[in-house]
Amino acid sequence: MTEKDYYEILEVSKTASGDEIKKSFRRLAMQYHPDRNPGNKEAEARFKEINEAYEVLKDEQKRAAYDRYGHQAFANGGMGGGSPFGGFEFNFGTGGFSDIFSDIFSEFMGGGRSGGRNNYARPGADVRYNLEITLEEAFSGLEKEITIPSSEPCATCNGHGTKDGKEAPLCPHCQGSGKVRLQKGFFVVEQACPHCRGSGRLVKDVCPDCKGAGAIRKEKTIKVKIPAGIEDGTRMRISGAGEAGTRGGADGDLYVFVSVKAHKLYERDGANLYARIPISMCCAALGGKIEIPSVDGEKIALDIAAGSQNDQVIRVKNQGMTMMRSKNRGDLFVKLRVETPVNLSARQKELMEEFRSISKDDKCQPESKGFFEKIKDLFVA
Repeated sequence: MTEKDYYEILEVSKTASGDEIKKSFRRLAMQYHPDRNPGNKEAEARFKEINEAYEVLKDEQKRAAYDRYGHQAFANGGMGGGSPFGGFEFNFGTGGFSDIFSDIFSEFMGGGRSGGRNNYARPGADVRYNLEITLEEAFSGLEKEITIPSSEPCATCNGHGTKDGKEAPLCPHCQGSGKVRLQKGFFVVEQACPHCRGSGRLVKDVCPDCKGAGAIRKEKTIKVKIPAGIEDGTRMRISGAGEAGTRGGADGDLYVFVSVKAHKLYERDGANLYARIPISMCCAALGGKIEIPSVDGEKIALDIAAGSQNDQVIRVKNQGMTMMRSKNRGDLFVKLRVETPVNLSARQKELMEEFRSISKDDKCQPESKGFFEKIKDLFVA
C-alpha cells in the first residue's frame, strides 16, 4: 500500500465532494491507463495508486476512517478484518472494483453506461495541415484556400455502413453494450465485444459503396483565415473541419500548423524585426541617407550619422511586425556593417595614402589611439 496522501494522488482537496472525487479519478485513470501507456512502468504504478486511492475515498466509511487515522486505518487488516488485501474489500458487485473498470472501459469505447447507441456513433478523425507563408503574409494576414484529405458520410447507407441503409441491430452477444465480461481468477475483466468490435451493433450485410465504414474518402477545400501578426509555429484549431463522423458521431477538427519562411532581409523576434545593412566607409564617415524596403512594401529612409561605427544599431519605431489582435506594431532594429573598400584603383590608393598621411594625429580615430595606449605596456621591451 502506498503511503502517499490519497487526496493528492487524486488531485482533489480534502473537502471535495464524491462527484468531484469520481470525476478526477476517471480523468486520471484515463490518462494513466495501461492500454494508453503500453510498456510504461511509471504510468502503470500511477494507475495502481489512483485505483487504490479511489477505493478508499469513494466509500464514506473508509474515507472517514482515513481522514481520522490516515493509512493506519487500513494497517493489519483494518476496515476489512483479516483481508489479505490490506483492508480493501474487493466487491465485484455494484460499486466494487469492477465498477472502476466499467467506468474506464465506457470512456475507451466512446460512450457512457447507456451502451449501444453511444458506442455505435463514431467521431471523425482530426486532420493536420502544414501551411507555409511568407513574412509579408504573416504581417498583413490573409485568407487562404487549402485542400485536405477528408471524408463524408456515405449517402448510400446514410452513414450506417449497412446494405439497407438502416441502423444496424443491437449485437446479440453483448446486448448492445459493446463489451463483455470475462472471469479471470479473482477478477472480472471487461473487454470489447469481439463480434461487434465494441460498437454495440452488428452489421451483417455491409454497404457496397463504403464497405461498412459509413464514410467515403474525398478531398475538400476550405478557406482558412490567418490573422495578421501570426508567429512561426502557431497551431490553429478549426472545430468540425476535420473528417466527418459516422453513425451520428461528431466531425473531427482541423489543426493548421503555420510556419513562416525565412526572409531575405529581416529576422523576426516576436513583434520586432532585425536587419543587418552594409554601408560604405565614406557613408559611415561622412554621413548620408539610405533607403530600405519595409515589411509592408513601403520605403524606409534611414539617416546615417557622420562617424557611424560598425555594428551600430538604428532603431526605427513602429516599423516591425503587426501585433496579433492589436493595432500596434513592433520596432525595426537596423545594425550597420561598415564595409572596407577592396579592389582599389591606383587613384583610390593614392587618395587613401594621402588621407592616412594627414590623419597621423589620430583625432579622427580616437578608439584606435586609445586602444593601443592601453596595451603598450604589454609589449616586451
